[in-house]
Amino acid sequence: MTWTTRPRSEIGGLAAIQTGTGPDILLLHGVGLRAEAWGAQLDGMASEARLTAPDMPGHGESPLRFFGAELSEYSDAAQNVLGNLNGPVLVVGHSMGAMIALDLATKAPDRICGVVAMNAVFERSAKAALAVRERAAELDGETPVDPTSTLRRWFGDIGSPERDACRDWLTAMDPAAYKLAYTVFAQGQNPRRDALRKLRCPALFITGSQEPNSTPDMSRKMAEVTPNGRALIIDGAAHMMPMTHASQVNAAISSFQSEVQS
Repeated sequence: MTWTTRPRSEIGGLAAIQTGTGPDILLLHGVGLRAEAWGAQLDGMASEARLTAPDMPGHGESPLRFFGAELSEYSDAAQNVLGNLNGPVLVVGHSMGAMIALDLATKAPDRICGVVAMNAVFERSAKAALAVRERAAELDGETPVDPTSTLRRWFGDIGSPERDACRDWLTAMDPAAYKLAYTVFAQGQNPRRDALRKLRCPALFITGSQEPNSTPDMSRKMAEVTPNGRALIIDGAAHMMPMTHASQVNAAISSFQSEVQS
């Protein structure tokens, strides 16, 4: 598929793509991306759900109205979108979007029937935590993002339309907004173990077998801690699996949706 820009509307203060009919699913993307990163889900699942994919604050066409490096600012923005949807809502997040989705589930438990956390980080090792903090510290908030190392972590050295789309989104993003979001992602300790233990809704933790940072072990540990949690590891997938392994991702979301929104 192509990853061309799609029409948006304003929902809860954010620019968002909305398509499909049925129970509501809220899709939250990661740092440096935009709503089109969910293109394969927007196309592949529109017959079974109404899908809402906002540009998170400072990304895509959504404004950045805050300057504090706190995850709560992003989850508050997502909660404003959630308030415009028909509950109970299934929230699906990828990477930092997974952090936001899990935080949102603790803030609005009565509005959310389930969470799918894809490529989520959990209790990074000291080495991994230092590496991501160092990458955040190197950003000056003024220079356009150099996506080279990011794309290598996400895709290896293999070219693809997905890689090209992510390169374009990363380089087009406002450097200050990117630094702010990446700092939240790097410094945040979410999800915390105690918060997962209190999660009321079912939670599905998905990652790829080839994911070096949001590792399979992390997803398994989160599933063990969460009362109604489970893990799914997609063979051969890495960080950008909503784009690169869309059929497996869509099938997993659909199966989980039929369980929690039936």
